[in-house]
Amino acid sequence: MIYNQIIEALYDLQNSEKVIFKEKKFGIISNNSLGIYHKDLKVIAKEIGSDNELALQLFDSGIYEARLLCSKLFKPKDVTENLMEKWVKTFENWEICDNFCMGLFSKSSFAFAKIIEWSTRKPEFEKRAAFATLASYCMADKTSENELFELFFTIIKLEANDDRLYVKNAVNWALRSIGKRNVDLNKRAIEVAKEILKFESKSAQWIAKNALTELQKENVRMSDYPRDIYRISVFKTIFKG
Repeated sequence: MIYNQIIEALYDLQNSEKVIFKEKKFGIISNNSLGIYHKDLKVIAKEIGSDNELALQLFDSGIYEARLLCSKLFKPKDVTENLMEKWVKTFENWEICDNFCMGLFSKSSFAFAKIIEWSTRKPEFEKRAAFATLASYCMADKTSENELFELFFTIIKLEANDDRLYVKNAVNWALRSIGKRNVDLNKRAIEVAKEILKFESKSAQWIAKNALTELQKENVRMSDYPRDIYRISVFKTIFKG
């Protein structure tokens, strides 16, 4: 019964003008969209809470906003590889791609494998999913050491020449996110950005310049992960001083 109630609630919020506005303002082109803002979906999701079965029903409804709700209701620990493949093939814009990548994929046990695999996909939003997941994984994985994240520089350099808007934006996002994980990865990300700057493509030039602008800021904000290494070293420095 709750499924029908949610669908009814979504239709009550339907606004065709918002569909047009989101397309013009944010480039969000979506099929079967009701025109509901993200903030309103967050309220609904908070009221419902986690519910895997309901999330799957909502996704299968085909309604765009119901699919966004799915990404908020499904439990990350229960995500399977088959579900990830089913969902990623339906992504039609950056909004739904990033919602699934940030809310579910980056927190799943398949994150690393899918980042690598999807980075070579041809469809724009499947490839974006690789780098959006990677960007979010930098925050979701709080314990892995630098060696793991340095592995990702290879795919970032390989795909930096993809000039499609939503791919290059995500590649840039991933590079910046690695560089803001801790001070050592910041230095490595800056080095990688300078390597990419030597590429001839316009997309690579933009990715590198944008990343360098942020990563070389004097007050760049970092997460200091893993904190049992980077926060402790900071405290030791303070106490020694």
